[in-house]
Amino acid sequence: MKTRYIIPLLAITLLFSNTIFSNTISEKDPEKDRVIIYVLKNILSRYHYVQKELNDDFSEHVYNTFIDGLDPSKRYFTQEDLKEFSQFKYQIDNQLKDTKIDFYKLVYNRFLKKLGTAKNNYRSLLTHSFNYKKNEVIDVDYEKIPFAKNESELIDYWRKQLKLSILSRIEDAENQQKEKLKKDKAFKKKTFSELEKEARKEVLKNMNELYERIDELENSDWYSTFLNSIVSGFGPHTTYMSPRIKSRFDQEMSGKLEGIGARLQKKGIYTHIVELISGGPAWKQGELEPDDIILKVAQGDAEPLDIVGMRLDDAIKFIKGKKGTVVRLTVKKKIDGSTKIIPITRDVVELDETFVKSSIVEKNGKKYGVIDLPRFYIDFNDLSRRDAAKDMEKEIERLKSENVKGLIVDLRDNGGGSLKTAIEIGGLFIKKGPIVQVKYRDEEPVIKNDTDSKIQWNGPLVVMVNEFSASASEIFAAAMQDYKRGVIIGGKQTYGKGTVQNVLPINRFYEQYPSDLGALKMTIQKFYRINGGSTQIEGVYSDISLPTRYSYMKFGERDLDGALPWDKVQQAKYSALNSYSNYRDVVYSSQQRVLGDEKFNKINEYAKWLKKNQEERVYSLNYNAYKKESKVKVKEAEQFKDIFKFDSNLTFNSPKYELNLFSKDTVLKEKRIVWHKNLKKDIYLNEALNVLSELKMSKNYTIVKQ
Repeated sequence: MKTRYIIPLLAITLLFSNTIFSNTISEKDPEKDRVIIYVLKNILSRYHYVQKELNDDFSEHVYNTFIDGLDPSKRYFTQEDLKEFSQFKYQIDNQLKDTKIDFYKLVYNRFLKKLGTAKNNYRSLLTHSFNYKKNEVIDVDYEKIPFAKNESELIDYWRKQLKLSILSRIEDAENQQKEKLKKDKAFKKKTFSELEKEARKEVLKNMNELYERIDELENSDWYSTFLNSIVSGFGPHTTYMSPRIKSRFDQEMSGKLEGIGARLQKKGIYTHIVELISGGPAWKQGELEPDDIILKVAQGDAEPLDIVGMRLDDAIKFIKGKKGTVVRLTVKKKIDGSTKIIPITRDVVELDETFVKSSIVEKNGKKYGVIDLPRFYIDFNDLSRRDAAKDMEKEIERLKSENVKGLIVDLRDNGGGSLKTAIEIGGLFIKKGPIVQVKYRDEEPVIKNDTDSKIQWNGPLVVMVNEFSASASEIFAAAMQDYKRGVIIGGKQTYGKGTVQNVLPINRFYEQYPSDLGALKMTIQKFYRINGGSTQIEGVYSDISLPTRYSYMKFGERDLDGALPWDKVQQAKYSALNSYSNYRDVVYSSQQRVLGDEKFNKINEYAKWLKKNQEERVYSLNYNAYKKESKVKVKEAEQFKDIFKFDSNLTFNSPKYELNLFSKDTVLKEKRIVWHKNLKKDIYLNEALNVLSELKMSKNYTIVKQ
């Protein structure tokens, strides 16, 4: 991947430096926004998987996407504004060619003005009570309702949205009062007027907090929205990442960061500690606690910087830092309100929820291993560090040492990650051979092989998926299905993201630029199974389909605007494994068990009910009518309240190596206790274990030619 881009990157860098940048390099303050636009359009036109003409259709896409991105709930712009904006509706493509951003400037400046008007609107509206006897409705399907005709109608939009929020709170408060009255006959109920006043006050508080966060956003944040309106025209997974977002992306991919190991949250003007990451520097230091407030930050022995009122992202920049450096935090302690200076030496912090973990369960006298893989993680900046493939290999070895007879690999909610690790993990279950095919624009597909003949696990294998299993998860599941190496069980089909994105730092194309321009995550390839079919749109269909709450929802790649279509290429040369002597019998047995299971049938009914509710977007704003509608829905929901209540009566335990860690790491122990309780109550995992326990490896383990 890296070598492929050396020559084109050099060529495009020279091209850029000989054009507009020759006029801006000497300037003290180059037009950064225009620079990014110019670079983006050239990268996209040259390297994106889809060739896209910048024409009127593209212009219309940017126009609609940017306006919707700023105002998704129709709270700011009116049709009068849109009439003025529309002068650019079919001109944005021409402006982009000339590296102009007049459309952005007009809409953005109008948006800032509208934000100020919005604050006045909601504050004014919430100073007095609404008419809750009036027969009127609100449609919250904001994709379909038109923008307000004028400012007067816009205020009415605001009134209805605020009124709906208040109605919901009043109803909740009345229900809470009824419950308290059941327990305490002496409890004094508040009047409707009192509850309404409190609800209005709470809505005002929430709105003020929302706009405090909005006020913290800068031009660069809104400009990122505009840039994403442009790049999304090439596909739903092509995005511009600002330097801050790129940093978060790297952190998620590697599962680690350098800092103090604490999760922070902005509450009002203060930065609060939400959680300490187990094993991190703050956790080891021992003085920082959840709900403590950070008032000041000092680097080593330098003067402290007051961060009260500072936006959270900026505060985090000062608190994070390189491994081995010291940060001194001036903290207001929750426990007694005292102020204390706490020095912490920063270190690499590993986010354990990102990493592989396993559990052992005994069923019918045999042990089975459950491996949870939340992401195909890797640190591209340091390939010597841990990654998903290395951790999986190690975890399987540990489970083998405890004599497990079968493995479940849980990929539910795994949105993907590194293709490299997906290929290597696939190789842990086969001797060698193709795992996936990848294809660049206008080129023949390239087959990616597992070249290591070692098999880490040659016993029964079940792979769990759901509608959120995507990308690299689908590559692994598809390979196991095509080789007939494992049984795929879960939702009807996985997400269906069969495209490959590469992250390109924009400064690589213009190295002279003094500040960080961010990065472009761009679709450069498509995935294809070794059987030739794409995972795009279709995803992977489960061998054993289990009903889920999402079974009838509009969900997945197939429901995204601009998603690439499904297609196929030539099948790779591979041989399916005759792994199981009773594969068809086990699958059929499970299907019959699910069809006859009362719980699964109820979940299927629940999924249909959710779909129906998803399509009902109109609410009454007459309080009595609102309560009647709500009661009907509550009554309908009542029949589903216990559908996910389940107890397998199985006991899940950590592998032995992890038990030895618990004496030193009580946080890890508590997390595993919670996880194991959830596994015990997991009806989907229970059926996966049923399947696993029934699978019998073929005595010959022969190879069947395709």
